[in-house]
Formats: sequence, C-alpha cells, structure tokens
Amino acid sequence: MTDQPELKTIGLTPAIYCADQAIFHVTRGVPLGDALSMAPDFLSLAKQLTEDAAYAKDTDRHAWAAHYLTGLSKALVDDAVKVLTRDRVSAAAKAEWAAEGFGA
Repeated sequence: MTDQPELKTIGLTPAIYCADQAIFHVTRGVPLGDALSMAPDFLSLAKQLTEDAAYAKDTDRHAWAAHYLTGLSKALVDDAVKVLTRDRVSAAAKAEWAAEGFGA
C-alpha cells in the first residue's frame, strides 16, 4: 500500500466578488476534509436564513447573508473538485498533447 499525501486546497477559487474583482478566495493548504466539512455548515445556515428571509418583509439582510454563505460553500466545493480532478485533467491534457504530436 502506498502512502498518499494528504490532499489540501489549492486556493485558486474565488468566493465573493466586488464588481469584477474577487474579494475572497479559498485559502491554500487547508486539508480537504476540513475545508469540505465547512460547506454543509455554511449551507445549513444559509437554508435557515432563507427561511427567515421568506418571512421578514422589512429587511433583506437574511437573504444577503444566505447569498454570501452559499457563495463561500460553492467556492469550497469547487476548490475541492479542482484538487480531486487535477490528476485526471493533467493526464488527459498530456494524452491530447501527445496525440497532437507535441510531446511524449
């Protein structure tokens, strides 16, 4: 059995934008299990906030809080997917380049 290094976030995934510029990114180097365990927590809070927003007609703060929490959750999951699929993407890219005659 081979020891595999612990998978960690790559930190390339933006979470929240202001105009066309990302304000927040997933932090690089966080163990993937730890990062992914936060996504359900964020989504659970967002779900509760959207329920509150449905009943609170005097303000939109619940909806905006839910919006940002879902954005953070999506960034965590997207960053994890990049980590989990990078070897497959790299292998596919190498095979495509080889088929085109650009390398071996």
